[in-house]
Amino acid sequence: MEIRLRYHVEGKPQERSISITMRTPGNDHELALGFLFTEGIIQKADDVAVIDHCGPPNPDGLRNVVKVSLHAHVAVDIGKLLRNFYTTSSCGVCGKTSLDALAVQAPYAIGQPAPMIAAQHICRAPILLRKHQALFEETGGIHAAGLMNSSGELLAVCEDVGRHNALDKLIGTAMREQRLPLADYAIILSGRASFELLQKSLMAGAPLVAAVGAPSSLAVECAIEQQITLAGFVRDDGFNVYAAAERIIYPPTAEQKTE
Repeated sequence: MEIRLRYHVEGKPQERSISITMRTPGNDHELALGFLFTEGIIQKADDVAVIDHCGPPNPDGLRNVVKVSLHAHVAVDIGKLLRNFYTTSSCGVCGKTSLDALAVQAPYAIGQPAPMIAAQHICRAPILLRKHQALFEETGGIHAAGLMNSSGELLAVCEDVGRHNALDKLIGTAMREQRLPLADYAIILSGRASFELLQKSLMAGAPLVAAVGAPSSLAVECAIEQQITLAGFVRDDGFNVYAAAERIIYPPTAEQKTE
């Protein structure tokens, strides 16, 4: 899918293609919104005047170009836009540079770790996620990202062949529902937790990320520096915690029950 951006410079309209991504069709508008937000191009859904598909459909009837038109007052730094696409530039080699840039870029502060969600809700998260992964059931090759509240309810699930896209769709959905920042929610990932997914979660203000798979070392470093609670290898009988464990509420031990 191609994302085109229409914006204004000194009152004059400009338009350019800013991204092409291999995506699973569906939630295209949310994907574009989430991408623009997590890359720091827009700050809120109200920055967007119009978002719609454009161009002719392909032979399958799909329209693979989404144009996002911003309000005239929204400032866009195209130089910054071209320099700071984390999803294409963040890797182990440039990890420290990415972490330093991220600290400046993030629009929401993550609060100090405090009890937020019960451990049993995190353990159940992958099971709940799978129940909403219709495309995964058909293909076995689709990622998902889910939004869970502190009561353990899964409020939204988005699927895509790309992990980044699945999370962008979820964040775009949250933007449209006026949920940002995600200060009271946990993000659930069907695969591993990479630095890029931690970056997107931080941009959305999410204090807790739980992944079915492993986190990368740079993701752990990011979580520690930004005080994001990061859980990995989540199963129905437990998980590993790599940062800010204080947000997780654990059941009392046998000794505590007898006190």
